[in-house]
Amino acid sequence: MTRNPFKSAGTILGHAFGYGASRLRSPRESLRAEEAERLLDCLVEAGPIYMKLGQLLATRSDLVPVEWADKLRTLQDDAPHMDAATTRAVVTRELRAPMNSVFREFDLAPVASGSVAQVHRARLLDGQEVAVKLVKEGVAEHIDQNLRLMGRGIRLADKVLPVVAESDGIRRFAEVSALFRSQADMLQEAVRQKAVYRNFGGHPYVRVPRVVPDLVTPRMLTMEFMEGIRGNSAHEVRLPGAQLARRLQDTIYTMLYMHGLSHGDPHPGNILFSQDGALILLDYGITVELTEDEKWGLSSFYYACTRKEWDIAVDRFTAHFVTGAENLRARWEEYRGELVATLERHFDTLSNRWSTISYFRDVRDILHRYGARYTTSFTKVELVFLSCEGFATQLDPDINIWDNARKFTDRFSPYMSKAVRERFDLQFRKQIPGSLDMRDRADKSLVAPTHIHRYFFPSTYPIFVKDALAGRIRDVDGNEYVDLSGGYGPHILGYSHPVVNEAITSGVASGLVNGIGNQPEIELAELLVDAFPSADKALLCNSGTESVLLAIRLCRASRKRRTVVKFEGHYHGFSDQGMVSSWFRFTGDKHAPQPIAGTLGSDPNVVQNTVVLQYGDIAALEQLRERADELACVICEPMPSSTTTFDLDFLTALRAVCTDTGVPLVFDEVVTGFRVAYGGAQTLAGIEPDLTCLGKVIGGGLPCGAVAGRAELIETCRSSEDPFRDYEQKAFAGGTLSGNSLTCRAGTAVLTHLRENQHLYEELDAKTQWLRREFVESTGKHGISCRINAQRSIFSLNFSHRSAGIYRERMAGSNFKATIALAYYMRQHGVYMPELHSFLLSVAHTDEDLAATSKAFDLSVADMANDGFFVT
Repeated sequence: MTRNPFKSAGTILGHAFGYGASRLRSPRESLRAEEAERLLDCLVEAGPIYMKLGQLLATRSDLVPVEWADKLRTLQDDAPHMDAATTRAVVTRELRAPMNSVFREFDLAPVASGSVAQVHRARLLDGQEVAVKLVKEGVAEHIDQNLRLMGRGIRLADKVLPVVAESDGIRRFAEVSALFRSQADMLQEAVRQKAVYRNFGGHPYVRVPRVVPDLVTPRMLTMEFMEGIRGNSAHEVRLPGAQLARRLQDTIYTMLYMHGLSHGDPHPGNILFSQDGALILLDYGITVELTEDEKWGLSSFYYACTRKEWDIAVDRFTAHFVTGAENLRARWEEYRGELVATLERHFDTLSNRWSTISYFRDVRDILHRYGARYTTSFTKVELVFLSCEGFATQLDPDINIWDNARKFTDRFSPYMSKAVRERFDLQFRKQIPGSLDMRDRADKSLVAPTHIHRYFFPSTYPIFVKDALAGRIRDVDGNEYVDLSGGYGPHILGYSHPVVNEAITSGVASGLVNGIGNQPEIELAELLVDAFPSADKALLCNSGTESVLLAIRLCRASRKRRTVVKFEGHYHGFSDQGMVSSWFRFTGDKHAPQPIAGTLGSDPNVVQNTVVLQYGDIAALEQLRERADELACVICEPMPSSTTTFDLDFLTALRAVCTDTGVPLVFDEVVTGFRVAYGGAQTLAGIEPDLTCLGKVIGGGLPCGAVAGRAELIETCRSSEDPFRDYEQKAFAGGTLSGNSLTCRAGTAVLTHLRENQHLYEELDAKTQWLRREFVESTGKHGISCRINAQRSIFSLNFSHRSAGIYRERMAGSNFKATIALAYYMRQHGVYMPELHSFLLSVAHTDEDLAATSKAFDLSVADMANDGFFVT
């Protein structure tokens, strides 16, 4: 091509749009081809900024004449490019060396050319085939010149046109300018591309070229070469267009809702397809980044819309994505009414004819009338949605954008469709009528947040148990299930184990003693102290939550400090402190997380007195040294159940820092204590904490908790026999049922049995690994992305392509909808699994139980795939 792409933009753009824009939707038939050619010429001559506009219009044949869209598509990957001599000069300049010193082959004719850069096929000296992306000569300067001219116009308009000032035009233009300038910076683009590459590692049908880091300069980006079919030729792909459209939408929405880092320009020129339908994502000149708070806002707003809770939707939208909201206060009810009507029309009345552009336009008009506007982030999201919808509609003109989006917008609900919900209702009304009647009965008098009205994951089809034996439970309707809940952990020996039954029976016969000294509490304490090399004394209580409360109180009292360090995603029971940053709500940069309350009603002072770090981030431990004088303790799950493994290097470094600074290290082994090994994860890792929090297994199925550890810390709650000194220097610990004889008998029986039969742990891990392999084989057979972590009886299942990284990234990649639904599909096949991410095996599970579980899982994931829970 020989056209000069970089002439002055001033009158050229005006001429282009003066000629055709007034007839945007219906120009005379005879003029369409001529107008399309002229518009293309004008956009090319105006330069890269205007060519970007043409690329967007090329995806919107619903808005512009088809002839225009067809012609403008050449801007997506076939725009004017540099000649061979210029290309050679640019490469040599960027390499600061002759081309043949790096490349064995280099095709000087580009394989694609966009508005800012062009891409060449090449081969390195080692034979690796690569793609070399070059910023076109003069583009960076041209962008800068145009933006400076535009900036002057915006600043002038801001002074004379109220609409520009009201829309905060200067600031918005500055943000847009930064986006455009970054497109000509290959160093920045390489950083973004590498991040997206990591995010999609292991994905079944999304490919991102790997960057060659040694060959990246400000104007050159070298990456793995990927062959593919251009987006505009998708009809050549072996998969139907409707499936490709769903894959495209799923990919873009995954980036926005889950990763928080999205391709910002998903037009057909930036996406290739493999013959078998994989998406190859190219060009990261523009990306959209959302904070954890913005991702939360996006999901929560659209979730309210799916539930038709329009008033809540208005509140969430305004809180997260509207600036100038102070202008709305005086006319709030009027504004709310208009926005409710608009949301209801688009998300309900017109949902099967969804149009992103109409929806955004109508909302924008309302905001404008009330002196408010979208936030910058929401504007960027809007552009991505528009590009995605335009391309997806090209692939499948009948695509239901909104229906496909529900995987993300209501991802805490298990239902992909009304048909699935109706089938579940019918199935469970037949299978568990007694349990459902009991559920309805309970609703009149009971709130059960652990197993029915569960926070985040309520149980729609709970079962009520009549009896339990070994590894199985039977409900009130007579249905028997292999049980994978284990009461969330206590029943490591299974239900109704002889040693537990005998201990409880004899304990009842002897009388239930509490609040008075009894031999069983001493015996249990002795077992605990003996099990942990770091423990001198033990303190008994009634739950894992209590053990954490007491451990932190002891450390605060001993250290005379208030601040506690914990790790993001680590759950330490339902106390205010234990829940800080521990569930699904995070804030701050992932490398520097900020504390956030785990639940409404938490004391804000507790949140403020918490430092949150990332488990596994050794470098971040320097904060412990820097802030040691204000820290009461560090609390940590040494083997988080979400990963079912421990990071030995990190735990070693953590122990060393705590030892050096004198800050007590507390291990929360409420789940892992005596479950993964006798003595817990710390005995596997060989790392000794100062205090260990325990629960679950140590009570034999009865309520129990304990803190075991260094004498000087435990004895902080021991009376000095001087009441004045007690108040000044001691911490109170109490509990009417703490150390009661019945619980201590049951706990002692279980721990004694485990101590004397430690081969059970190896057998339990062998069962765990067998079942894990079966699950992996099933998901692989059905082409479903699923990460299954399993060690020593603890399973963590996540329908996601992402490997276990930091906690927030695992949660962001989770298909909650599928995870919740899996529990119900499994129940239909005779296996009880909680609607959470972790489940457990017990010693009592037989080979028959495991085989039944494997079969149920295989049938369930096949059913789920057929019901549309996974985009394949």
